[in-house]
Amino acid sequence: MKKILIALLLTVSLSAHGAESFDDGVQALNNLDYAAALRIFTKYAEQGNASAQDKLGLMYFVGWGVPEDDKEAVKWFRLAAEQGQTIAQVNLGTLYYRGGGVPQSYVYAHMWWNIAASDGSDRGAKNRDLIAAKKRDLIAAEMTPDQIAKAQELARECAKNDYKGC
Repeated sequence: MKKILIALLLTVSLSAHGAESFDDGVQALNNLDYAAALRIFTKYAEQGNASAQDKLGLMYFVGWGVPEDDKEAVKWFRLAAEQGQTIAQVNLGTLYYRGGGVPQSYVYAHMWWNIAASDGSDRGAKNRDLIAAKKRDLIAAEMTPDQIAKAQELARECAKNDYKGC
């Protein structure tokens, strides 16, 4: 009887573990359970979930439960940005601005912040697009007119191609 009960508990435990939702990952992150958040977000990110890709990028960007790794953050933010995830676009702009995981480039920082400022395709994007617009305008003050024109052209091309290859 004891063996049957243990087997049943293991089955229930494994089933529950395999059925973790994206929201479980958010809850794990809020509870600072980085191992669980990493496991859950990785699963969903690899399935193409843009929100999970963004969260995973953030974990690598900040170093929550993983070594800080800007290149890995760029990888996940870029995948999320290709699906219109505004916060991922803002974060990519930040990484280009400071040269984290990518070559430092005001042109690409401006491009991503411009895209984020004008996109607003995901829920809750309104505050993020205002932040992006402010960042874009601040960096524009440090750029030449030719650099700004190049950034704007790249943003148009990127949007025209649904963010693929940006």
